[in-house]
Amino acid sequence: MNKVLKKILKWSAGILGVLLLLVLLAYGIFYVKATIASNKNLALLGPEAKELTKNGVAFRDLNKNGKMDVYEHPNAPIEDRVEDLVGQMTLEEKAGSMFITMIGTTDDGEPLEKPFLSSDIINIMMAFALPSNSEMIVKQKMNSFNTLASLDADLMAKYNNRIQKMAERMRLGIPITIATDPRHGTENNPGAALFTPAFSQWPSSLGLAATRDTVLVREFGDIARQEYLATGFRLALHPMADLATEPRWGRINGTFGEDAQLSADMTKAYVLGFQGDSLSTTSVACMTKHFSGGGPQKDGEDAHFRYGKDQVYPGNNFDYHLIPFIDGAFEANTAQIMPYYGIPVDQTSENTAFAFNKDIITTLLRDSLNFEGVVCTDWNIITESFLGEPRGWGVDGLNVKEKVKKVLDAGCDQFGGENVPEVVVELVEEGAIPEARLDVSVKRIMRDKFRLGLFDNPYVDVTAASQIAGKGEFKKKGFEAQQKSAILLKNDNILPLKKGVKIYAEGMLNPNILNSYGTVVNDINDADVVIKRIASPYEPRNSSFMESFFHQGRLYFDDTEKKEILDVVNKKPSVVVINLERPIILTEINDASDALMADFGTTDEALAPLLFGKVAPNGKLPFELPSSWKAVEDQFEDVPYDSKDPLYPFGFGLTY
Repeated sequence: MNKVLKKILKWSAGILGVLLLLVLLAYGIFYVKATIASNKNLALLGPEAKELTKNGVAFRDLNKNGKMDVYEHPNAPIEDRVEDLVGQMTLEEKAGSMFITMIGTTDDGEPLEKPFLSSDIINIMMAFALPSNSEMIVKQKMNSFNTLASLDADLMAKYNNRIQKMAERMRLGIPITIATDPRHGTENNPGAALFTPAFSQWPSSLGLAATRDTVLVREFGDIARQEYLATGFRLALHPMADLATEPRWGRINGTFGEDAQLSADMTKAYVLGFQGDSLSTTSVACMTKHFSGGGPQKDGEDAHFRYGKDQVYPGNNFDYHLIPFIDGAFEANTAQIMPYYGIPVDQTSENTAFAFNKDIITTLLRDSLNFEGVVCTDWNIITESFLGEPRGWGVDGLNVKEKVKKVLDAGCDQFGGENVPEVVVELVEEGAIPEARLDVSVKRIMRDKFRLGLFDNPYVDVTAASQIAGKGEFKKKGFEAQQKSAILLKNDNILPLKKGVKIYAEGMLNPNILNSYGTVVNDINDADVVIKRIASPYEPRNSSFMESFFHQGRLYFDDTEKKEILDVVNKKPSVVVINLERPIILTEINDASDALMADFGTTDEALAPLLFGKVAPNGKLPFELPSSWKAVEDQFEDVPYDSKDPLYPFGFGLTY
């Protein structure tokens, strides 16, 4: 038996060794091919742009012709600069400018040119799934990107400068616009938000809405603007002006809740914080999403996935979802707009997703609401990618070229998550799209780059980045906002806790912080009170990489989860703190607990003073909390606060 086992182990070791060699060989081949391709791309680059002076005016000679073209003149009217630049652009350069997609960086802030190994799974994925930086910048002539990397501030700044230098060496020296999803919360979802410890940490958008404080929200936007600006981010792929009228929707955490006017007020303050009163060299442009409102998802299923493609309006409430855009985003002059993936079922002349829908983009957004800024599609609606199938809902019968044409005919300017500019070139060369149509969109895209000052100076101070991002006063403001967002839902004379109390704590990352106020005990039988922190329940779905990041489905705790909570809560006087990602059903937990508090990304350090009365909770619910799953199922997806007998109504919140 031992001999047989030894043989099996020997064979297994041999097989593993062969497999390892094959993997190393494949990696080696991939690495060599990537190196050769990168070297060829980089060899196509021209010289750096010299800084020259003419008639006392300093300028960057971006096209390297030794004279000051109008687009290079820092004091020329922006419209003149735009016209001059677009007039010099080739068809291929125009097409490349109409695409924005994910771009990779190494762990040390260098452009991703060759595959590399990393301790960060997202970076590894980017390293093997994305084209090299030079492939997209040099070969495809793209100049707008978003990055998923979460690096130290100085490394993010370094990366900005590296790819700006690459872009500077292109024929016209068009600078790169680096965009990002939200980075100031605790969520980490490659499809929605990116946890970035280098920045100050704030409550989610729901938490900002819970404060009801537009001054605070504008202050948040201003602080986030400074941190983005220091590290090279010039385009915020946020805020979300969608409404949380369907409580099951997996993206509610990024909204300002279900009330249209509250969302409008928050959206306006948010955009003003990032952009200022007008877009300028000190602004971060906002791409407000998702027009015309991505909240009323059928049965709450998200439109990232085919099963969630339909947006429905059983309450005939389409116009209600426009309010946060009309009274919020447009009042603040948001620079850009992103439509969502979903199909607004039976609301327009054809049941196609928003970005393909001319009634939505041209008739409503452009003609009726007079929006003149950039309209960019959501990511990956044209081609398949490592994130899944193309999300071109309602146009499945069209090929890639036909989809691209339909998006342009609808009135969109830029394709998100795509890098197929050659398709646009083919459409123009075939006469299917006039080049003048491209000029309209390219002028909008370039206009924002000029307004942001990128043509005059796209570089950032690497040393200053670490001094600005995450600095003490910014963190302090975020800490205070976390506390201000907390909502006290129930209090049977247990809060605030008395100093010196014995506490049994579960669900806290740093329970020892409570020792500053009382005494943490390890045995629940020794405790005077229980503090139980819990997360929002959801239905785990893991059929794809992207799907695993979205918290969708049920809003109730299953029997196992509920038992685990109630077994603790029922043993002693208890305080339950729930992190609200969506309108969760808390009826039984509410009944069992002596106090119930909701938070939106509050750290243990921010929570402790709330529990002991050093800070009073003052937040108000940004949505109602349903009392039962049946009440959720009976709601209309497009109508706010229509749950029967809610446990807590919209706007509820106690204090002490």
